[in-house]
Amino acid sequence: MSPRTARGAGGHPASAPAAAIATGRGDDGTTGLLFGGDRIPKDDPRTEAYGTIDEAVAALGVARAELGARRRLGELPAGLAPVDEIVLRIQRELFVVGAELAADPRAWDRLRDGTTRVSAAMVAGLEALLADIERRIELPRVFVVPGETRVSAALELARTVVRRAERRAVTLERADLVPGPHLLPYLNRLADLLWVLARAAEQAESQRSTEARPAGPARRGKK
Repeated sequence: MSPRTARGAGGHPASAPAAAIATGRGDDGTTGLLFGGDRIPKDDPRTEAYGTIDEAVAALGVARAELGARRRLGELPAGLAPVDEIVLRIQRELFVVGAELAADPRAWDRLRDGTTRVSAAMVAGLEALLADIERRIELPRVFVVPGETRVSAALELARTVVRRAERRAVTLERADLVPGPHLLPYLNRLADLLWVLARAAEQAESQRSTEARPAGPARRGKK
């Protein structure tokens, strides 16, 4: 039973929540856009795009939860301490990405940089982080297999979700349904940053990346 339908004696609400989570308005398979407008199907490309952003936020939550657990146990390597703050920052910024993707086109003039629309400063911030971390770690020169540590694996999972969100956003861009010019560059930089963060997480725990191609015997010379 939802809070909206729970009733106490005499037909009065048993409690008075500020807002009910379950409204029933989406039971017909539609959902609303930011700033109103017509409701759209839940399988609309826009819903798919910002829903994928939501998945990325959740995947990053797995990484942050692991970091938090390690910290509470006193087992967090010093090199991993900054990763927690970076992950939370990214999660918050992805809410801006989701807002831009979910905005009603007739209300795009109401979007604000850094709050409901990706800004140039947000892209520059990722680029600065990326450059800083790249200077501090050893970058593999080959494709690597995720899974050396729990944190790096969670970051890699989030990276793949971000890449899927980027593909969905490209589809919207072709249909002129991306309001600003910085959303696609942001997602592209973010996926790169998460890959580098995963390598930093591995190296903070003294783990080496596993190469995608197994090492084989040395090639024999031609006869």
